Amino acid sequence: MPDRYYITTSIAYANNRPGLHTLYEVIGADVLARWHRMRGVPTRFLTGTDEHSVNIAMRAAEEGRSPRDFVDEQVALFRTAEDALGIRPDRFIRTTDPDHVRSAQEMVRRAHANGDIYQGSYEGWYCPNEGFRNATDVQETARGTICPNHPDVPLQWLTERNWFFRLSAYQERLERWYAEHPDFVEPEFRRNEMLGFIRGGLEDFSISRAGAGWGIPFPIMPDGSSAERPDGSWDPEAGTIYVWYDALINYITGAGFPDDPDAFARWWPADLHVIGKDIARFHTIFWPAMLWAAGLEAPRHVWVHGWLLAQGERMSKSRGNFLDPVDFAAAFGMDGARYVALREVAFDRDTDVSWDSFIRRYNADLANDFGNLVNRTVSMAGRYLDGERPAPRDVEGAPLAAAWQRASRTYADLLERCLLDEALGALWSFVGEANRFVDSEAPWALAKVAKTGDADAAARLRSVLGDLVEGCRLVGLAAAPFIPGMAPRVLEQLGYAYLYGPDGNGGPPLLDELQWGARASEPGRLGTATPLFPRLDTDSTTAG
Repeated sequence: MPDRYYITTSIAYANNRPGLHTLYEVIGADVLARWHRMRGVPTRFLTGTDEHSVNIAMRAAEEGRSPRDFVDEQVALFRTAEDALGIRPDRFIRTTDPDHVRSAQEMVRRAHANGDIYQGSYEGWYCPNEGFRNATDVQETARGTICPNHPDVPLQWLTERNWFFRLSAYQERLERWYAEHPDFVEPEFRRNEMLGFIRGGLEDFSISRAGAGWGIPFPIMPDGSSAERPDGSWDPEAGTIYVWYDALINYITGAGFPDDPDAFARWWPADLHVIGKDIARFHTIFWPAMLWAAGLEAPRHVWVHGWLLAQGERMSKSRGNFLDPVDFAAAFGMDGARYVALREVAFDRDTDVSWDSFIRRYNADLANDFGNLVNRTVSMAGRYLDGERPAPRDVEGAPLAAAWQRASRTYADLLERCLLDEALGALWSFVGEANRFVDSEAPWALAKVAKTGDADAAARLRSVLGDLVEGCRLVGLAAAPFIPGMAPRVLEQLGYAYLYGPDGNGGPPLLDELQWGARASEPGRLGTATPLFPRLDTDSTTAG
């Protein structure tokens, strides 16, 4: 078991209210953080917002507001949406946070001291949402030149003198790093894409903006002297740090750099960055080189997920085909929203989804399969055994135990490999086995025979119901990282205490609890059977 686990998401661009497609990776990272916490691994989970860009300054000016006032409002929307989805980071970082400002400036100083930044002139396209674009990173269309990631945002042609980072100096080291760490970027096809880009030749990139007032002050003047004035202010002639250089640094700020060396030594390098495919180059090529230039280690793993598509088009706020996460959570419930987002959408590639597909998934998996399993198990055991909780049979004597051992091993393996949709599929395969077990064993028929005084039928009834109660306990606990609000309710109906905190911390090691019969020796009484996931009507439930 690892001695700690540090997981991050990309930080969301705070130019508008969030969509479900924006927070999809944050839900997934929250699951992985909860899984490690429940296993007893000290865990740090970082997410947050990216707040410095020309586009944000322009949007604020259009509304007659300061950039800070504008981003404060957007950040509040993100925090509300994350709360609605049960996301519990250890830190929500903002690139306007004072410690992040210090961190970004220190990274610039270290790169400069290492000879890895230099003055040069830039001429080319600038995307207000994403920054400077190489000629290979723009597309020519009938409407003109566009940024493929932000086709509705007009590009600007800029000519200015900037500081550049010597990315080209790290080509060989990056190729060697990829060779020595074959799992650095996953899935593998994304690794191959990034390796192909590296082998195509790396260009130096600009890390400063001239004349931009909204951003972190660049700490070095053109002559190499400090841009900090005696009164602590910054000389505007130095410009600001380029938004992408600034944004990437949040991951080390969140680990304690540079203010808390002890915390940084504990948490860095990150165990996993979870990011979208459109920003893979920044995280898997630019970012390691930036860290090496500062004398720091590269992250251990980067997981690159795909996009949520609606009828083949990427979900986005600008296209108007996005789902509001607060409305989504209100319609499906917090647990249902998390489950259907991560079960219906593959975590390793693009997936086309619709409101109807989410409803069908919810009703099939949660209302019909698991919700119904728990409800009839608790109802039958309560009715036939007077509320006494039956113990399961031992592993050798319980048909469901072998099915659980197979499913739980597969589930844990897939979860550790970030294949979250497949992990849920493996877990729900056991739910299907348990439902078939109910139908084949027919406890209602055994109860009728037991009432006639048949001792064998009574013993078999108790064993069958004990196995079903145990199956429900195990699924409820195993699924807790995905549907954390449900787990305490399931355990309560089964007459067990739920021993973990709201973020998954504080309980016994989860893998011990997921052993068949781990609590078999504890007597107890069942709670009241209450529906966990009421069916949703497709006609009355809308996308809002």
